[in-house]
Amino acid sequence: MDFPAQLGIEKVNSGASSGSQWLSASEQDRLMVSSPVDAKPIAAIQPCSSEAFEQIIEVAQRAFLHWRMVPSPKRGELIRKIGIELRKHKTPLGRLISYEMGKSLQEGWGEVQEMIDICDFAVGQSRMLYGRTIASEREQHKMVEQYQPLGVVGVLTAFNFPAAVWAWNAMIAAVCGDVILWKPSSKVPLTAIAIQKIIGPIVKAEGLPEGIFSLVIGKGKTIGEKIIQDHRIPLVSFTGSIPTGRHVATVLANRFGKSILELGGNNAVILAPDANLKLAVPAIVFGAVGTAGQRCTTIRRLIIHESIFDTVKKALIKAYASLKVGDPLDESVHVGPLIDKEAVLCFTTALEQVKKQGGKIIRGGKVLTGSSYKSNCYVEPALVMAENHFPIVQEETFAPILYLIQYSGHISNAIRIQNSVKQGLSSSIFTNSIQTAEEFLSPCGSDCGIANVNMGTSGAEIGGAFGGEKETGGGREAGSDAWKAYMRRQTIAVNFGDQLPLAQGIKFEL
Repeated sequence: MDFPAQLGIEKVNSGASSGSQWLSASEQDRLMVSSPVDAKPIAAIQPCSSEAFEQIIEVAQRAFLHWRMVPSPKRGELIRKIGIELRKHKTPLGRLISYEMGKSLQEGWGEVQEMIDICDFAVGQSRMLYGRTIASEREQHKMVEQYQPLGVVGVLTAFNFPAAVWAWNAMIAAVCGDVILWKPSSKVPLTAIAIQKIIGPIVKAEGLPEGIFSLVIGKGKTIGEKIIQDHRIPLVSFTGSIPTGRHVATVLANRFGKSILELGGNNAVILAPDANLKLAVPAIVFGAVGTAGQRCTTIRRLIIHESIFDTVKKALIKAYASLKVGDPLDESVHVGPLIDKEAVLCFTTALEQVKKQGGKIIRGGKVLTGSSYKSNCYVEPALVMAENHFPIVQEETFAPILYLIQYSGHISNAIRIQNSVKQGLSSSIFTNSIQTAEEFLSPCGSDCGIANVNMGTSGAEIGGAFGGEKETGGGREAGSDAWKAYMRRQTIAVNFGDQLPLAQGIKFEL
């Protein structure tokens, strides 16, 4: 296993970096990172100390004063070079993601490809930070609208996408003229260290100051709390659980800071009577078990018309029987481990709850043991017959549990079931009827931030704005006009005449 060393991962690593410089970090409370694949330790981290955090913030603030004045296409040129370097490191970085987090090797490489893709997207975006011209009601006046950089942007990422979510935020924020302070999940910090070691030297080689991309590693209750409390950080992008997101939003609102929140998803797929099952079944299986069910866009509820319920159930049982659970570095494996034993406990507890509430497990649901599953973090993806009103179904369990829910009658009944949860991230319908699809996409249809037709709920393209509604948080990342969240809007009025007409025709003479 040589890929950690190829990426500069040492036996003991500093958890604080201002770019290419690595600061002396806390010698106390070392964080040992072990793989959920085989429970073997990979490397240790010295968490960022309070002193190092303060130093990094000061460096980032100074970097912002320079970076904000660099023309945005030149900022894009830096991002282009970062994308090139990520291509060179795709193979070992994807393997590290897979081994540290537990997702399949194909998904690990796919995550690196998402980083590369967002770099390419951001390069184009760097030339399209458009304002607008607005008609003025006053003679010899013009009005325009423009966007200015915000400052230091805090990016707090979750364990399930240890690289891509940071890139969605960081690459766009960087071309907007912001500098980025990254706190990754303490469950998967090595990927962040590897990425920092890739991009830090590029920034230095371009003659740019330290602090454009910074990294701090530590617990959420310490380093994470510092970030959200710090008035010098005007925007925080947080990806994680709904309870933590609620806390982040409250703290930021109290100090009038801005937030981008990507929280829980209780995503549903609707199968109409005319659904093409050749399309639907593979999409459902991947959407339900990919990343071992640890995606915010994972399919958790399958809402099936009664006329095809038994057919779909049989097809899914057959498909699940063919799934291979094991070492994610083996390219033939479909499902790797859950991130840790706590996640396994959530899985088993949810299944116990759904049985008590009237559900029935029809496939899987076991914790796998034996020499092939040394970490005790492997489980059989579960198929469960349930009803949408069950309390456990109303929650997001971050594990491979798919609830099969039956509906009858008109498609509006299925849409009502889908929308009857507090989360609102991703949704999907399979149908060959244009009327049914358009109703699903209409104002009386899906209430989620993402709505797909004849495809699953996961695998969002970076060209669209990613995010959800309700308790999912309401934030948007990646494409479309999501870049505006990383900037401050400014309305400008210019009087180019020799009179001073006031708005609304007000007369004021001295």
